[in-house]
Formats: sequence, structure tokens, C-alpha cells
Amino acid sequence: MVTPFLGSEAVRAGRLTPYALRSRFVAIHPDVYVPAGTRPTAVLRAQAAWLWSRRRGIVAGQSAAALHGAKWVDDHAPAELLYDCRRPPEHIRTWSDRVDDNEVQLIGGIPATTPARTALDLACRYPQVRAVAAIDALGQATDLKIVDVELLAERYRGRRGICAARTALPLVDSGADSPQESKLRLRLIRAGYPPPQTQIPVYDEWHQLVAVLDMGWEEILVGLDYEGEHHRTTPRRFNQGIRRHETVTGLGWIDLRITLEDTEGGILARVADAWARRACTPSDFRARFPR
Repeated sequence: MVTPFLGSEAVRAGRLTPYALRSRFVAIHPDVYVPAGTRPTAVLRAQAAWLWSRRRGIVAGQSAAALHGAKWVDDHAPAELLYDCRRPPEHIRTWSDRVDDNEVQLIGGIPATTPARTALDLACRYPQVRAVAAIDALGQATDLKIVDVELLAERYRGRRGICAARTALPLVDSGADSPQESKLRLRLIRAGYPPPQTQIPVYDEWHQLVAVLDMGWEEILVGLDYEGEHHRTTPRRFNQGIRRHETVTGLGWIDLRITLEDTEGGILARVADAWARRACTPSDFRARFPR
């Protein structure tokens, strides 16, 4: 695994000559080097940004999520730091905020915000859909508890963006396997449907698990599966998807398969049709199945 380093420290310690540093490595930030030809990842960018701060910053936001192991973090996005610097270099984003000691932990020797504080920063700083998708992924990678984030929101009651965070946090569901699934779930909620359950197990008549649906409403047997490109990469995977769909529908489910090509209007029309086939409306659902 490639680890960035401070060039001045390497030369001073005698590990590299100035010529070797210039010829074999490239600077991705002032005095922060990686081997030539290295493809930066979100984790590497986080490490490099922290080194650029002369180890004084705290990795935060999406960079902290990457260090925590969250998937779907954009490798090309700027690294994010809690660090008092108004003019960071390109590919680093900084901001200054109060942060308590119990909101920071070491990850591989690098100080980063805890999952709860990371989630709060994401909810405060990002638009709702992006924030929810990012926190969904963070929740999959950690033992994040939304109640802990809500307690932090109370601690920082006057913080900028806190009202948006309070709106976003109840929408988080770490059962989402991708940002596309998170966005699909939010579309359904915005359209007036009850929040769908995620990762619904489906069993056959012999009580054998035959499928896990991405989301849906188990009480009325309506489910949705987001079919990413990886579902069509090989004939075997494609055929498995067909057989799975046939098995699920044979057990009484309406299983809607959603792809990237589907428009929002088309998706909602199909969902409305599925609910109509169950002779049920969202208000009927809430009356029959109060949460």
C-alpha cells in the first residue's frame, strides 16, 4: 500500500537524496510526495492532506468516512480537514469548527472524527440526498448509531447547517448497498410513501432463504431491486437475476427491477401501479400498519 510522506523529512533523515526525491516521486501537495504513477485514492488523499497540515489537522467529512472504511467515497474529490487555514492548496478543503476530544479517534495513527461526528459534519455540510447516501455508506462500514449523532446535534444546537442535519438524519438507513439505492429510497419517501424497509429476506415454502430484496414493504409484498451494471457483467449473473426474480414473484411478491435508465417519473408510476394492484394507498398502509 502506497503511503505519502513529507519530502523534507525523508531528505533530512537520509532516506532519500534530493535527486531521488525529484526523479522518482511526485508532489501531490507542497512537500507531500508519493511514488510517480500512483493513482490517488480517497484514503491516500486524506493521509496526504493531514501530512500537509504538518500533522496538526483532523481528517473530517468524506475523508474521515474513507478512513473508517466507507465505500463509494469519490477518489477525485478534495480531501477534507478540520484545520484553521483559509487558503489550502488545490485538492484540500478545510474548515474550522469546535470539536471535543471524544469526537476524535486515531485511525492508523491519523486523528479523524469519530463515525458520529463524521455523520454530523456530512449532514450539516452536504445537500440532503448526498449527505444521506454518504451516511448510509458510513453506517455500513461502522457501528454508527444515529441516536449518537442526534445527541451531537443537540450539543451543537447553534451550528450552521444543524437544521438541515436534523431533517436528514431520520432518513438514514445503512441497509442501502449503494448511493443509487439511497437515492431511490429517498425518492419514494419524497413521493409520499412510507419509508421502505431495506434488505428484506424472502423465504420459500420450506423456509429457505431465496433472495434479499434491496427495499420494499413486506406487509404488502411489494419490493424494489436496483440493478446496477454489475448485474449484467456475465451471462451467469444475468441469468441468476432472472431466476431470482421468477422465484420471488412466484412467492407472491411484486418485484420491481430498477435500472439507471429508469426516469423518476417512470419509477414512481410503476410503484403506484404496484400499490394499486394491492388495492392499497400510502394512507391505507399507515392506517393498517402504524409504526
